[in-house]
Amino acid sequence: MAPWAGMTESGHWVAIGLGANLGDRGQALAQALQAIGGLPGTRLVAVSSLYSTAPVDSSGPDYLNAVAAVHTTLQPLALLDALQAIELAAGRERPYRNAPRTLDLDIELWDDERIALPRLSVPHPRMHERAFVLVPLAEIAPERITPAQLQAVAGQGIRLAHKPGWHLRQA
Repeated sequence: MAPWAGMTESGHWVAIGLGANLGDRGQALAQALQAIGGLPGTRLVAVSSLYSTAPVDSSGPDYLNAVAAVHTTLQPLALLDALQAIELAAGRERPYRNAPRTLDLDIELWDDERIALPRLSVPHPRMHERAFVLVPLAEIAPERITPAQLQAVAGQGIRLAHKPGWHLRQA
């Protein structure tokens, strides 16, 4: 069954990319999932396995990445603001583009919509270039990803770090 099956018109299916490469990465991601699930009108409907990848366009330790699907009644900018507040609470700093980070939360997909706002573009403009988004997204919502998209990122060296349920063991 698709993760968004049974969603009402009053809510939205949203895919959120999670990543961290500083500090206790697994714990930071598990705590972020708890915080996301605790947002008003928001519930987690699926969480991918946890994957390890080298940083893209920067240096630093490897990232741990996952994708979560949520059902939310929040509007796009309200969810973006809430995700940025969760990042800030986790010690996220933005000294320069692609800097190492304690937590990174990105809205990857919003239902089947395209959103073009100064602060938010959905689908995420680089998601189709990133194995660390496409592979976990294909795990929880395979109908959202094509085989050609996965083939295009096949050489990016993504590695399974923990199987589904990892976030329950970290909490």
